[in-house]
Amino acid sequence: MDALRIGASGMMAQQRNVEVVANNLANMNTTGYQRRRTEFHDLIYKNSARPDEFGSRAGEQVPGGVQSGKGVDLASVYRVTEQGSLRQTNNVFDLAIQGRGYFQVQLPNGDTAYTRDGTFQIDATGSLVTQDGFPVLPGISVPVDAIDVTVNAAGEVLVTQDGNAIPSNVGALQVAVFPNEGGLRAEGNNLFTETPASGAAAIVTPGTTGSGAVLQGFIETSNVNPVEEIAEMIRAQRAYDMNSKIIQTADQMMAPSGRS
Repeated sequence: MDALRIGASGMMAQQRNVEVVANNLANMNTTGYQRRRTEFHDLIYKNSARPDEFGSRAGEQVPGGVQSGKGVDLASVYRVTEQGSLRQTNNVFDLAIQGRGYFQVQLPNGDTAYTRDGTFQIDATGSLVTQDGFPVLPGISVPVDAIDVTVNAAGEVLVTQDGNAIPSNVGALQVAVFPNEGGLRAEGNNLFTETPASGAAAIVTPGTTGSGAVLQGFIETSNVNPVEEIAEMIRAQRAYDMNSKIIQTADQMMAPSGRS
C-alpha cells in the first residue's frame, strides 16, 4: 500500500527538518554562524494510463490519465547568508565585515579557508591568527613594541610603536567574495572552503567591488532567530505526527476483517 511508504517518507523528511532546526538552535551563540534551512520536493509520480474520453457533448474532451504521488524527499539544506547582528566588544583584534565577504585563513595543509568569524588574536611571534592558531591572510605581523593597533574600514592595519607617535602601516586585510556564497562547503570551526558551486573567490579591498567594510572592536553574531526556529520545530512535529497517523490508518485499512 503506497500510503505506508508515503507516510514513512514524510516522517523521515520531518525528522531531518528537526535535526536542522536543532543544529541552528545549538549554534545560536556561535560567532558568524549562518542558519540552515531545509527544502523538500515531491517524489516521482505513478502514472495510471487511461485513454482520453469524450463527453456527451460534441467536441468536449476529458483529460486522460491519473497521477498519484510517491511521497516527499529532502531536496537541500542550504545556508541563509543574511548578516547577523554586530555586537561591540571593544577588543582590538575582534573584526567584523559589515556587508558581503569573508576573511581568508590559511590551513595547515596550505589551502585557503574562509570565515565570517573575526575573533582574532596575535600569537607569540605577533602574527594575526584565528582562535585555532591559523594565520589570517595576507599575513599580518604586529611589532612587539606596539602600543596601539587600529584597523580601518579598508582593512589597513596601523600600528603605533613606543617612541613614535606616527602610526605605521604593517599590512592590509583583504576579503573574499563569491558569486554563490551558498555553494561554499562548511568544514567546521566556522570555516568554509571553495567549491565549483560557489565559484572562484574574488579577493578585494574591503568596501570595494560590492564587499563590506571592516569594523574593529565588533563581532558578527549568529543570524539564528530562536522564535522562528521554535515555531519551525512545532510545525515539523505536527507534520511528523500527521504522517504517523497516515501509517496507522493504512495499517488498519490493510488489517483482516474483524481484527481489533
